[in-house]
Formats: sequence, structure tokens, C-alpha cells
Amino acid sequence: MTTLHEPAVTTRAADDLSVWPASTARHDRGDLAVGGVPLTEIADRFGTPVYVLDEGEVRARCRTYRDAFPEAEVLYAAKAFLCRAMAHWVEEEGLGLDVCSAGELELAVTTGFPPERIVLHGNAKSPHDLETALRLGVGRIVIDSPSEIARLAAAVGPGGHQKVMVRVVPGISAGGHEKIRTGTDDQKFGLTLTDGYAQHAIARILDQPQLELTGLHCHLGSQITTVKPYLAAVRRMVGLMARLRDAHGVVLPELDLGGGHGIAYRPGEEALDLTTLARKVRAELVESCAAAGLPVPRLLIEPGRAIAGPAGLALYHVLAVKRTADHTFVAVDGGMSDNPRPALYGVRYAPRLIGRHSTAEAAPVTVVGRHCEAGDILASDVRLPGDVHPGDLLAVPVAGAYHLSMASGYNLVGRPPVVAVDRGHARLLVRRESLEDIRRRDVGL
Repeated sequence: MTTLHEPAVTTRAADDLSVWPASTARHDRGDLAVGGVPLTEIADRFGTPVYVLDEGEVRARCRTYRDAFPEAEVLYAAKAFLCRAMAHWVEEEGLGLDVCSAGELELAVTTGFPPERIVLHGNAKSPHDLETALRLGVGRIVIDSPSEIARLAAAVGPGGHQKVMVRVVPGISAGGHEKIRTGTDDQKFGLTLTDGYAQHAIARILDQPQLELTGLHCHLGSQITTVKPYLAAVRRMVGLMARLRDAHGVVLPELDLGGGHGIAYRPGEEALDLTTLARKVRAELVESCAAAGLPVPRLLIEPGRAIAGPAGLALYHVLAVKRTADHTFVAVDGGMSDNPRPALYGVRYAPRLIGRHSTAEAAPVTVVGRHCEAGDILASDVRLPGDVHPGDLLAVPVAGAYHLSMASGYNLVGRPPVVAVDRGHARLLVRRESLEDIRRRDVGL
């Protein structure tokens, strides 16, 4: 771990830095420090674009979930962001892990993460995914389609044993955008209640002695900012549990409500109140089970974005400023290859000029990327100082989730590195993808 110089900081602002990590502090010359490390020093040392991850913020958010849900099993959703250090932090803070592929699973287990505390799910698991999960001894596998039942049972073998759950579609619409709503009947995930597919699949699983059905799983979507959809999900899932008891005499001990807990990307935006969620979900679960005559199952939840997102930020250098009659475009040295989310489902960010003081009046601009796509826009209609110019440094908060994990090789620019900051120290977690890395994958002429 390398130490950068200790910054002289002033008090953290309550408003315009409200979506930044709690460790964010003002530094001299218009700079900001996160985790005790000036952001300009990170840009100078590691180059841009670069992702910065506040280790203390990650750990604090893990502990917040453990405190809010002391009786539940909290699983970090690795798809939001995963590297070896992240897996290590999550394990140390007492969380389990939710993975979607053999790659995520292998990385976690080879880092030392206990496989029995890992859940594998996904709507189309490959034979390699299932083989890897069984070989490494994953805790639970979430069955997502009828065809998976026979495949998994055959892979386990007549003398084997595997704990499984079933992903149920509860028919609830929730989420910040239609592309991230997964609780309705018209999408690819899970088995639906309304047409009986879930009940039929569960009956088939119960006929497989090598598969132990431990509970039901559902995931409503992402960027959910109200508690009401989760309460509706509890009622519908408990209702299904009661019907399964009546039809098959089985009482399931676990209920996984997924994640999707919404966060604020810009000051003033709404976020899900975790304390309220925990209190009301717990009360609803107790009440619904009492009405159905069921014991209260152990709750599982799967936060991903809500742990990683606010702990990260992205740094870019301005390459060009182009002014037209109607717009000002600020082009940076990254774009949709390192953050495709604005192009995919319209997420909006609040970039900030750092590294110098500006007395110029703020003006509306569109921050665009370097890629050959008209849709390569990182932040539209945001306010930056009117004298923004090439060479300036921009910081984009709330960049810890679904940035590197969704990054691509478009235009062969290479994916950015990830740098962790904590108590005045900065260290490289994931190195920058180089042209040599790209060349090595290209094996033929």
C-alpha cells in the first residue's frame, strides 16, 4: 500500500457533496480528498479515466446492512462490482455473496471466500456455471427455469446433494426504468405465479431427492426507492409458501427478497430508506406468516448497488470543449466504454470540476465521451463553470456499481483501473487494460 501525502482539508459540505462518500473533504486549490487522498494526486499517479473506490465507505455500508437486518443473511450482489479486494472486504464484514457466473464464483472462491456462503443464480446458467458451482461447493443454486431442474439433478448425480431455491416472479412492477424491472411476468427471469409455472416447477424439484429446496427467491428490479413493492412481494411469497405446505406438506425455511435498493445519483434525489425497509419488511413477514400459520422463514437480501455505488467515483480529463449555438459539449477521455449506463437506461450523474478554483458563472453543458456514437453521453444538461477547458479534471460520484462490471472494449481504448483509498493511502486494485492485453487476445491473421 502506497501512502500519498496527508491533505489539509476543510469541513465536508452537506449539500453539493451529499452523494459523495462520507470521507469526502475539501482540499486546497479546488481539489477534493476521498479517503484522505486528494483526487488530483490519484489522477496524476494513475492516469485517467480511473475508478476510485473508498474502502471505508464499502465497509460502512456492509455494516449498515448487517445492523439493519441482524436476523437476515445479507448477500452482496457481485454483479454490481467485483474484484478480489471487494470479495475480501465483504467477507470480513460478515456478508455472503450472490454471483451470476462461473467467473464471479471462481474469483471469489480463489480469493478465499467461503463457497457455502455464496448463492448462484441467473436466467441461463451454462453447463460450465453449474459444474463450477457443484465442484466448488456453492451454498445454494437458484433455479430459474424448468429445464434447469433435470440438468442440475443429473449433474449432482443420484448420490449427491445440492441446496436450491426457486426464483419466483411475483407479478409486481417496480424499478427506476423499464429495462431494470424484473418482477413482472413479461421478462426473462424466473417462474411466474399467475400461470402456475412456479408451482409446477417446485413440485418437480420436490421429486428430486438430490435437490433440497430451501426456499423461494424473488427480485423485483433495480433502483426501487419505496418500501411498498417489497411488502407486496412478502405477502405474495408467503401466500405461495402456504399453498406449498398445503399441497406438499413442505415448510420452506428461507425467503430471499433480492435487492434493487435505490440510491441517489445526484443531490436531492430520492433513495430507499433502509431502516424503514427493514422495520416494515420484518413486521409484514411476521404478520403474513402468522395469518398463514407458518413459522417465519429466514430472510435473505441481496444489496449490490447500494453498497458499491456510493463508495465509488470516476475521474476524467477534459479533452475538448465545443460550443454551438444551442449547446456546449465537454468531451472527456472516457465514455460509454467505461460507463454504458446513461446510454442503456438514461441514468443521470452530477460531474464536478476539481483541481482548480473557478470564479466563472456556471453554465449548462453536456459531458460526452470519446467514442464514435451519438449516444455516448455521460451527463446531459449539467452545470459546470463557464471557463471549463481542455486539461481540466472532472469527477463523477456514485460510480462504484455497474461501471467496470459493464465496461466494454469499444474502440479498443482499454478499461480503466480501480484504485482503493483509505485513511490517506491509495493502492491499485485492478490495473488498466493495456494495448498489449488487447493484442494478446487477438491470436490470428
